[in-house]
Order: sequence, then structure tokens, then C-alpha cells
Amino acid sequence: MTFLGATLSTGMHSSNAAPPVEELVNLSLEELANIQITSVSKKGESLADAAASVFVITQDDIRRSGATSLPEALRLAPNLHVGQISAHNYAISARGFNNISANKLLVMIDGRSVYTPLFSGVFWDVQDVMLEDVDRIEVISGPGGTLWGTNAVNGIINVITQSARTTQGGLASIGAGNRESGAALRHGGKVEADGSYRVYGKYTDRKNTETANGTAINDAFHQGQAGFRMDWERPGENFTLQGNAYDGKEAQPEPGTVPIAGVPFRLGDISLSGINLRTRWERLLNSGATLSVQAYFDRTERRVPPTFSEKLDVVDLQLQHSLPRYGIHAPVWGAEYRYGMDRVTNSPFFAFLPARVNQTWSSVFAQDEMRLRDNLRLTVGARVERNEYTGNEFLPNIRLAWKPAPEHLLWSALSRTVRAPSRLDRDAFVPGGAPFVLAGGRNVRSEIADVIELGYRGQPIRNLSYSVTAYHADYEHLRTLESNPSGTSFFFSNLLDGTTKGIEMWGNYQATKRWRLSGGWTLHREKLKLRAGSTDVFSPVTAGNDPSHMLVLRSSHDLSEKSELDVTVRRVGALSAPAVPAYTAVGFRYGWRFRPGLELSVVGQNLNGGGHGEFTDVSTRSELERSIFFKIQSRF
Repeated sequence: MTFLGATLSTGMHSSNAAPPVEELVNLSLEELANIQITSVSKKGESLADAAASVFVITQDDIRRSGATSLPEALRLAPNLHVGQISAHNYAISARGFNNISANKLLVMIDGRSVYTPLFSGVFWDVQDVMLEDVDRIEVISGPGGTLWGTNAVNGIINVITQSARTTQGGLASIGAGNRESGAALRHGGKVEADGSYRVYGKYTDRKNTETANGTAINDAFHQGQAGFRMDWERPGENFTLQGNAYDGKEAQPEPGTVPIAGVPFRLGDISLSGINLRTRWERLLNSGATLSVQAYFDRTERRVPPTFSEKLDVVDLQLQHSLPRYGIHAPVWGAEYRYGMDRVTNSPFFAFLPARVNQTWSSVFAQDEMRLRDNLRLTVGARVERNEYTGNEFLPNIRLAWKPAPEHLLWSALSRTVRAPSRLDRDAFVPGGAPFVLAGGRNVRSEIADVIELGYRGQPIRNLSYSVTAYHADYEHLRTLESNPSGTSFFFSNLLDGTTKGIEMWGNYQATKRWRLSGGWTLHREKLKLRAGSTDVFSPVTAGNDPSHMLVLRSSHDLSEKSELDVTVRRVGALSAPAVPAYTAVGFRYGWRFRPGLELSVVGQNLNGGGHGEFTDVSTRSELERSIFFKIQSRF
């Protein structure tokens, strides 16, 4: 399991000038609560009304954090555990089960799912966007299977970029530091009367990291990416066309060669490339209903010498119809069809068999939001999704939201969701030919989660807002690695059950007009138990290797009309298998605006202590030491 996971892991008004600092920092808590989100109910609603544990990372949050990559921006969400594995890779999950091949979190970028059917997880090294173009990131902890399908088990991350209409003019940025450097260029303009476009290009270079004893790790990363977006916006109708392409290389840790079956193999650099194209059309019908159609194509290529290489093509079609409210009802229904063509080139010692697979996934869902009273809403929905491994899966959901006062929301939810088997579960073999030490998992079934949640979100006083969620989840049929009676070979099965429970809370306090404090804290407990007959002694330990608590505190202060200072403190509890000590990380960002549209910033990370590790064994894990990053950005 460790070998396989490590293999896969490595392997609306435009403005040319940035708005004044105080307009961003002093966005009132009422305005923050009224941010429109779409991930909870697949339609626009204010954050204050969302009956889910959802945290929104705004564009200003990203800018003031100094984050240079999407995973680093996700550290702003207190309901996510983000662990850096190497210079280029991360382990990210919500509500537990985090590892180097985490598989219970659905991630989307502008509605395009970026999970891979190879292991039902995300290759974080190639998930990149121009962070200046992000409108918001909606992070939901908890199940979302009814609206988003299988694999939305423990959470959903939805990265939503701005319309091309709001990114007019030019933007150029360049940054450098002791750990990384990069540059980006973007330009936006008009297309006739009702159309807009933007094009961008960016390049990232990250240096090798080191272990705790100072040994260099050969994990440097270099990647270029370019893309475009076009939007046509007319009264009652919107159309979007966008695309991205990337190409990169990342080094594999030394030694440069490894002996396998007595034969030395050169590891070499991992090659990464991909291209995607997405289109979406949305129209307000005369009846008051809304119809939307989305389609995208996604090609990814990954070559991990000498282990395997893969070419994956995915075509996805989605339809959604939101009916007008009648009486107490506001129904929405939709359908999705997904087709994947996976082509793997195997090695003599590791293989996906069969090497070439075509797969289809199809689903329909329906949900009805019933307004029982003016301040009481009941939402009931279900999805039926079909995959080629386990057939039909049923994903129901029920939510109740009560607003005893306009500033307070109490909500509860009951959900059932599943993680369908991936190619890693069914088709992984070691070595590449018989006799096998690992012989796949032809009988692996879906993992099931039944979840109950109870939450509160509100603003008890004008300068304070917070959210609290308690949850309990029962898991059945989690994946295990079993041995045959002779103990000479292994196979995947589902003989692990478990429960998780915890509390998530975060809030904002407006201390003064120019100073805002925010923070978040999570408490998480897991209990896993093998079923009778299991021979797996590792999965109960490695599957539940998550921090028991996490704490994040942020201070955002406008020192003047031209300068700002942000300070962040993160505390993450210890991991046990492999052991990773608890750590505290302190960072800051200072930004100074020379004039409208021209800004210089300096970002410091891991400023306290002598560095810390976040994931994997101490002998191989990256020690994250102090880093400084300087950036200059111009809008024109």
C-alpha cells in the first residue's frame, strides 16, 4: 500500500486598477455572510443561508495570504488538512482519511472534476490556476453525493474563477525567493458588445527540499501553463468557453537508480502534460426556470519512470434544470454522463491490468427545497449513479434549516454517500506478470459513509460572526490489503469499518475599522475496526493517520491606505503512522501599494523554530524551513 501510494503520488464591473486596500479589508461581516455560493445546493444562495459546513476563501483572502499555489491557498480553510509531501506534492483531505493517495474528496475547477479514476484522488502537482483570477473557493466539509456524485464523501472543493468581464486590462507579476520563483502575465479585453475574453500564461519553478538531517531531496519542480476564457453575457443568458494547457517536469528523490529484481532502473524525471476545454451555457426561461448545459474534455499525461505512464481522456456532459418555485416547492433535477479512456504503459514490476480501459459513469439526481415556513426549509434529494465496477449506487440526502432570527441559522443533515472503486482498487498488480505478489482486488466494492451533522452559523453581534458544526460518520467496507491462506500473495478487499466524529468552528471579529481577526479550530476522532477474517494489520493505522486537532489564527491589518500586514499562525496535531510531530507554523505578508495598480509584497513562511515536516517518514520527508518570497505585481 505504501509503495503504491507513493508511486501514484510522485508519479461584474471591470477595473484596470486594484481597488483600494480599505475597500477589501473592511468588507463588512454582513456582506461576507451574503457572498453568493453555489456548491451546497447547485444554485445561488447566500453563505448565511447555506445548510452545510462551508468555508469560503475569497479573492482577497488569497491575495493577502501570499499563496503561490492552489494547495497553499487551501491552507486558509480551517476545515481542510493540508500536508506538504515534497516540493511539488500535497496530501489534502477533510474529516480524516488523509494520505498520499487520499480518495474521499471531490475537487472541481470551474465545474470540471479533477479527480482521477486511477485512484479516486487528485494529483495536486498539476492542479494549477492563476490565483489572481480566482473569484472564490468554496470548501465544504461533509458529504455531497446527492448533488455531486460518488467520491464526494468527506468534502468538496470548488474553485470558481472570475468572469472574463471582471478581468479586463493587463496584469503582470514576478516573484522570487529562497524556495521558489515564478512569473505570470494576463490580458483581458472585449469581444463586440456583450463578450469578453482573457488570456494568461504562467511559469513556476520550485527548488529541491531537504530532510531533517540536511540531506538534499531530488524533488525540484518546473511547470508552465497557459489558458484562456471567453464569456458572453446577455440578459437572461450566459455562455462560457475556456481552456488550459500545461507542461512540466518534477524530479524523483535520489538515489537515481534503484535495483529491482537485480536490475538497476533509472528513476528519471516525471513528465506531466495536459489540456482541457470547457463550455457552459445557462439560460433563464420564460417560466422563471433555469436551464444549464455543460461539457468538457480533459486530457492528462503522466510518465513516471520506471514505474508506469498513463494517458487519460475524459469527456463529461451535464444537464441541470431548476424549476420555478410553486407553492412551498423549489425542485431541481439534472443528469450527467462521463466517459473515460485510460491507456497505461506498464513496467515489469508494477502494472494496471488490463492496461487499456474504457469506462462510463452516468447519473441522475433530483432535489426539492420545501419552504415549510418563512424561516424553516426542508431539503430532500437523491442521486442514482452507475459505474462499471459496482453498478448502481443510491445517494440520498435530507437537510433542515431553521432561522430563528435573520442573523442566526441552525441546520442539520442526514446523508449517505459512497466511494466507488478505482483502478488502483481493482486493477493493480505487482509485479507486472505472474506469479503476482499483489493480485488486484476483483471483488472490491464501494466504501459507504452514513453521516449526521448539526450546525450553527450566525452573527450574534455586529462585529462578530462564527460557524460551528458537529458531525458523526459511520463507515463500512473500507479498503483493506488481505493475504491469501499461504501468505505468499495479497489482494484488496473491504474488511474495515469505522466511525469518525468531531467539531469544526471558525469565525471573524472586526476589532477596528482597519483590523480584522479570524480563526478556526477543528477536533477530530477516528475509531477503525477490522472485520472477522481480516489479515490486514496496517490499514487500521494508516487509514486513520490524521491530526486530532488543528488551529489557525489570522490577523489582517491595514496599516495605512497604501500598506497592509497579515500574520498567520497554524497549529497542527501529531500524526502517528508514520510519526510526524505536532508543529506550529508562523507566517506573514506585508504589502505596499506604490500607486493604484502597482504593488510590492514580501511573504515569510515557517518563521518560528528550525523547520518542520508535515507528512511521510522522517527519513524521506521534506523539512519545511524558513522561506522568503518577494513579489511585484502591476495592473495596467
